[in-house]
Amino acid sequence: EIAHELLRTAAARALRTASVLVPEQAAYDKFAEGFPWQETDDQEAAIEDVLNDLAEGKPMDRLVCGDVGFGKTEVALRAAFVAAMAGQQVALIAPTTLLARQHYSGFVERFKHFPLNVGRLSRLVGEKESTQTKAGLAEGTVDVIVGTHALLAKSLSFKRLGLVIVDEEQR
Repeated sequence: EIAHELLRTAAARALRTASVLVPEQAAYDKFAEGFPWQETDDQEAAIEDVLNDLAEGKPMDRLVCGDVGFGKTEVALRAAFVAAMAGQQVALIAPTTLLARQHYSGFVERFKHFPLNVGRLSRLVGEKESTQTKAGLAEGTVDVIVGTHALLAKSLSFKRLGLVIVDEEQR
């Protein structure tokens, strides 16, 4: 029974399509230059795999694993940049408010030279900012949202969600 359900799910997924997300090369190169370190071989391979997934026109389901400090966030940033610059909204879900705050600061810093609006949602975000951010997601004026499980609220609506990144700590 479980095997049949898994096969049905896999078959339905294989038949679905997604937007083809390909970066405009000059903007992407400028964004990539903002990474202050040299990419490792594994990081370059992961970035290439993710960009290929985004360009395929099929739903992506990719797991990027690595120890703390090995560049997973840069892989996420590159994917988010490509999707957002292609007109899709991006949601990054972090397991803690502290990590969400760190990601938000990093995303704002890296995207500051590009026409992308980054928002945040967590229990530490004030009511006024939270209300404005939720409205921006529904209207499509927030391109990238970084937050905690607050992003999973049924009351939250996106105008054009195209990429969800889940940052999860495994122990």
